[in-house]
Amino acid sequence: MSADDLLSRESLLRLPPELRPAVDPAELRTRVVHFGLGAFHRAHQAVFTEQAAARSGEPWGITAVAPRSAATVRALRDQDCLYSLTERRPDGHRTRVVGSVVGALAMSPDARTVDALLADPEVTVVTLTVTEKGYHRSPSTGGLDTAAGPVAADLAAGADGPLATVVGRLAAGLAARMRAGAPPINVVSCDNMADNGAALGRVVHDYIRASSWPDRGEILQRMAEAVVFPATVVDRIVPATSEADRAAAEAALGVRDALPVTGEPYRQWVLENSFAAPRPPWELDGALFVPDVAPYQLTKLRLLNGSHSALAYLGTAAGLTTIAETMAADWGERLVRALCAEVAPSLPADGPDPVAYADDLVVRFRNPAMHHLLGQIGTDGSLKITERWLPAVRELRARGTSTPVLELALAAWADSTRRADAPADPAAEALAACWGPSTRPAEAVRALLRVLGAVDLADDEALVAAVADRLPALRAGRVEI
Repeated sequence: MSADDLLSRESLLRLPPELRPAVDPAELRTRVVHFGLGAFHRAHQAVFTEQAAARSGEPWGITAVAPRSAATVRALRDQDCLYSLTERRPDGHRTRVVGSVVGALAMSPDARTVDALLADPEVTVVTLTVTEKGYHRSPSTGGLDTAAGPVAADLAAGADGPLATVVGRLAAGLAARMRAGAPPINVVSCDNMADNGAALGRVVHDYIRASSWPDRGEILQRMAEAVVFPATVVDRIVPATSEADRAAAEAALGVRDALPVTGEPYRQWVLENSFAAPRPPWELDGALFVPDVAPYQLTKLRLLNGSHSALAYLGTAAGLTTIAETMAADWGERLVRALCAEVAPSLPADGPDPVAYADDLVVRFRNPAMHHLLGQIGTDGSLKITERWLPAVRELRARGTSTPVLELALAAWADSTRRADAPADPAAEALAACWGPSTRPAEAVRALLRVLGAVDLADDEALVAAVADRLPALRAGRVEI
C-alpha cells in the first residue's frame, strides 16, 4: 500500500463528510498537553476536546506526549496525528476520524519541546493518562516514592538531565513555567485513582521538594497560586485494538489507519470545578463539572467496577467467557440490578441515582459488540475487591443490613482462587495456600479474607459461613441469586 493510501490530512479530502473530524485540524493550536498516548485518551479526552473545539469555535488542539512508545509517536506523525475511532454498537459499528491531536512527542527525545510547551502561556491545560504505576506512589504514605529506581535516577539527573518519569518531566516543566512567570495552568489527572487530582499534586510537589534545585521553595510558593490539580472521574470501556479492528477501520475509511481505537458508545467525564486557567468547554459535549467528584467516584467503584468483578467471577464459574455472555445468561441482569440495589445504601446521597446507574450498566454490559473478557477483568482480584466490595460489606453489615449478593460474589472469587487456571494475582501463592486437601470451606474463606487484610471480616462468623455455603453450587456451575 502506498503512502497515498495512509490516513492523512490530504486523504481526509477524499472521505465522506460523516467520516471526517468534527473540526478542521488545521484550525487548531496546541493549547493542551497530554501525557500518555494510549487508546483510552484517544477514545475519551481527545473526543471531548474535539467536540468542545467544534462547538465553541475555539482552537483547542492537543499535543500528546508518549512517555515510552516512540513507535506510536512515529506512526501518529506519519498520519498527521489523525486516527479513527470506531464505536462498537449493537446495531452496527460507527467509524470516524478524530482530529483534535495536532502534535505527537516522545517524552525523552523531545524533552526540550515538551518543556517549551509546558512553559508556553498559550498552553493552559495538561492532562494525564499514565496509569497508577506512572505516579510512583509509596504504598505506605501515598506520596512520591523517592527511593524507586526511576525516580531516584531522575532526581540525580537534575532538571537538565534525561528524565524518564512523567512526574519528573512534569515537575521540571512546571518549574520552568513558574520561573518564566507564565500564567496559571490546570493539571488534570484522568487516571483511575481515588482523589487522583490530590494524588498527582502530591507527587509533583514531593518531587520538587526532593530536587536539588536552589529555587525549589520559590517554585512551590508560586505553584500554590498558579497550578491546580482538579480531581476527575473518567469512564469508557476501550478494548485493546485487534487486527480485526484495524481491518474494519480500513474497510470503513478506504485508507489505512495504523492507530485505530474502538470503544463502547457510552462515555462519561466528571471533573471537580476547580480551574485556575482557561480550559476547553468540555461541558458542551456532556462533561459534568461538580464541586466534589467523590460521590461519582464511589458510585463508579462500587456499582460499575463492583458489578464487573462479580460478573467476571460468577461468569467464569458458569463456564462463560465475556461480559456480554454473562448478561445473556438468565441471571446476568438480575445480578447487576441486585448488587446495585444492595450496595446503594452505602453510597452518598448526592451522587448519581443508583437505579438509573444500574439501567445504564445493563445496557452497556449487554452490548454484544464489546468482547470484554472475564479473565482480564478477574485479574488482580486481591487488589480490586478490597476496594470494590469489602468497604460496602463492612458498612452494610455494621448497619445490620444483609449482604447476600456480595456474599455470592465473594464466594465466586474465593472459588476462583483454588483453581489451577486462577486469574493472575500478585497474591496468587498466598491465596492458593488457603486451600489444603482437608481444609473445610469455612476455614479457607476465613484464610482468604486474612490474606486480603480483612481480619475483621474473617472474624465475622456469619459472613464466613454464608460465603462458604455458596461454594457447592458454584462448583457445580450454578449461579443462584
